[in-house]
Parts: sequence; structure tokens; C-alpha cells
Amino acid sequence: MNEAYTPEDLKTSHDGIKWSEVAPGVIPAWVADMDLSTAPEVIEALRRRAAGDLGYPTWLEQPSAGPLAEAFAERMANRYGWQADPSIVRSFNDINQALQVLLQVWTRPGDGVALHTPAYHPFLETLKVMERPLHAIQMEPDGDSWRFEVPDLSGCRVLLLVNPHNPTGRSFTREELTELAEHAERHDLLVIADEIHADLTFEPHRHIPFATILPERTVTLTSATKAFNLGGIRCSVAHLGHAGVRKALEAQPPFVYGSANLFGVEATVAAWRHGDAWLESTRALLDRNRRTIASRLPASVGYRVPEATYLAWLNVGRAGMAEVYEREARVRLVDGAVFGPGGEHYVRLNFATTEAILAEILDRLAQVP
Repeated sequence: MNEAYTPEDLKTSHDGIKWSEVAPGVIPAWVADMDLSTAPEVIEALRRRAAGDLGYPTWLEQPSAGPLAEAFAERMANRYGWQADPSIVRSFNDINQALQVLLQVWTRPGDGVALHTPAYHPFLETLKVMERPLHAIQMEPDGDSWRFEVPDLSGCRVLLLVNPHNPTGRSFTREELTELAEHAERHDLLVIADEIHADLTFEPHRHIPFATILPERTVTLTSATKAFNLGGIRCSVAHLGHAGVRKALEAQPPFVYGSANLFGVEATVAAWRHGDAWLESTRALLDRNRRTIASRLPASVGYRVPEATYLAWLNVGRAGMAEVYEREARVRLVDGAVFGPGGEHYVRLNFATTEAILAEILDRLAQVP
């Protein structure tokens, strides 16, 4: 699992934004990419495709996402017991594009969107730019985990559910999801469930697809990009359980929102069908890393071990500390303020790296008072 990698190796070999946008000597633990190799099954699938037929695929003009939809349905059945319908799966470039398309066809400026906060900051930016007011469902510390109370959702058109949750790493329970389903029914909401981190849920927690609780109201968004470290592949899927949303999308010009990329489909199908040995090894590393953070952080830093994801949400007690850590500890983190209400005194740390590099990160952070 690339345990011999050093920061210098990664700075030289990785030309994505995570490593290329930091100054020499700074260790990046910000954007949600892993510092790990790609699953060999994915690499082999891409090599076969590159050496083979690069013409138009047979599935290009199919109404569903072709082999991508079939692989998605198989994975949902095998891992989560959800019998998803592949005929109502559509492909998108990424989760952000899918969300924006859904809001475009189903809502209007002024329609409220309920979302747990602090929240994945590109979603907050989408709501701001598209003039869909945020109705915050505030996450509050609760012992070793997090809780929330659902406010009055009058004026909302959509519940945007990020489960597992980014940035807290919370994996919502069946009881919590059932409560949210009741609110969605009461307020006639479309539920857009971003479940991109589902495969990164740690024992004893279990990911529960929201569509197994409220299928007719739910559009499920997911991708292999987080669990399999494929951010640049640009491929995601949407399972359109809501009949009205399906009809609204069908009324759009067929290619106005683009279509799946051949290599994205190849990589995603290979990951979902053949990459689980790599995934389990990676999850074991991430499990160790999340616990290492708990044992190594200064007592002054608040940390609740995440139940899913590879993101640590750290309460550092005051605003602006991401800049301080980058300047004084030479570690780049994400400033919690960008995650909206509740994030002001936090930073987010990406621990999807080798154990040696994580140890170096924690050593550096500990030097900052």
C-alpha cells in the first residue's frame, strides 16, 4: 500500500492539484484525494481499453447509463441489499454537476434546500450561485459522535442528504434516516442523497441507502471516485427514483448535460466489479489512520473519530487556524469556515495517506501552540 512513499516522492510523481498547489516542503492534507496507488484492476481495464476500440461505445445513445448502470445495480444489491433499477440510472460528469442539473430541472430560484451543516463547501456554493436558500440542519457534538434536530422545513423543495456526512464523518442510523424520511413526506420534498463515501464506512457502522427507506422520493448520487481514488476520472451516476425528476430530465435535449466518458465508465465498472480486495486493504489503512489521529492529537484539539470517510474534522478552538498550520507547521488543511454554520473553529484533515506521512503531519501540527 505504498508505505515507502515520502512527501518528496509524491511531490515529484503527483501532478494533480493536491500536491502541485502547495509550496515546497508543505504536506497537503486538504483536497479529498488519496496519496495511494490506484487499484490494479482499474489500471488494467484502462490499459485494455486504450489498446482496443476507442470508437463510439454501443451504450452511447441508450437512455440509461449502460454497463455503468448495471455495475451500479449489482454493487448496491451485493453490498447494501438494495435492488436498484438499472433502467432509471443516468450518468453525469461528477456529483456536483448532477446536483446542479437536478436543481435546475426541479427547482426555481427561491426554493429552499435543507442540508446538514457544516456542509461540503461546493454544495454551499452551488446553493448560493443558484439562489436556492440554505435551510440548515445543524450538526451538534454529542459525546463521541454528532446529533441533529430537524428544523421547520417550510419553504423547502429539496432535502440534500450527504450520507456518510462530509466533513464530520457521521454515518446516519436507520432511526435518523427514518426521521428525515418523515420530514420529506410531510413537506413534499425531493431527496437528493449524496452517498459517494458509502464504501468508506467503518465497522461496526453500516451504510443504509436512503432509497431503501423512501424510494419514490429519492435520487441517489454516487461514484467510485472517493472510495477508489479516481477523482480525475469524472464519472458519476444518479438513480432516479423520483418519477417527476425522471420526466423533467427526459424533457431536456439529450446531450445538453453531456454523457459518460468511455474511460470513466471502464474505470468505474472495473472498480465496482473487481476492486474490492484493494478497497478492503485501503479501508484497513484508513481505519488505522483514523485511530492514530485520536491517539496523537494534543488534548487541546477536539476530535470525534469518523464513522466513515477519510476526513478528520478537528476542533482547534479558534478561527483562521488553517492558515497558521500551513505557515508554521507546513501542513495544508481546509479552513472549517468554508463549510458554513458550525465550521468556524474547525479544520478538515485528509488522512488518506501512508502511515509514515500521517505521523509526520501529526508531529508538525503538534508543534503549533
